[in-house]
Amino acid sequence: MLLKIRNLLSPAEVARLGALAGELHFVEGRVSNPANLTKQNLQADAADPKYAESVQIVGTAFSRSREFADFAMPKRVAPPLLCRYEPGMKYGTHADSALIQIGNVRMRSDLSCTVFIADPATYEGGELSIGVGNHSFAFKGEPGEAIVYPSTTPHEVVPVRSGRRLVSITFIESLIADQHQRTQVYELNELAALEGNTMKWENRVRLDVVRQNLMRMWASS
Repeated sequence: MLLKIRNLLSPAEVARLGALAGELHFVEGRVSNPANLTKQNLQADAADPKYAESVQIVGTAFSRSREFADFAMPKRVAPPLLCRYEPGMKYGTHADSALIQIGNVRMRSDLSCTVFIADPATYEGGELSIGVGNHSFAFKGEPGEAIVYPSTTPHEVVPVRSGRRLVSITFIESLIADQHQRTQVYELNELAALEGNTMKWENRVRLDVVRQNLMRMWASS
């Protein structure tokens, strides 16, 4: 299951991240995944003093997004990373690493997220292509838009033909590791939010009991 979040970032945040991308030092993207020969991109240098501001901007956007919280049920969110693609750059088909080292903590990647920053009209190619079954869905979001998808899903960034693709990526460890279980809770929560006030009170209570008991069974602390 995928989630598109419109306007995760405000126009001011998009503008600031664009400016930071022109000031930050970028390094070869394969420093974080040297074994992947298909990865050809640039990523913000974590040693650059301005790197922390880029992390804070996107991290704050996630923390205030109810859509993101309801869908991902985040336990941990990796520091968002600015990535840049120049003409000819790409990231071939891959699945994200199951375990990611963040400082002294190793987190599990249940969900991945791409936040689009560059205006799609300013570059050609560079779509995020996510495989579902025997079909692929291509995404090229508007500035500030985000797509959240299972980290287990094969995906790629197709070659950029012209212009510059700028995105921020991150990984999420969910309170509910199992994708199927997490989806069931999400759907029940959405049902309660949309229809709960129209139910008989007794039925609403029964629904709430099921929702909370599923969280007790499946959520990790």
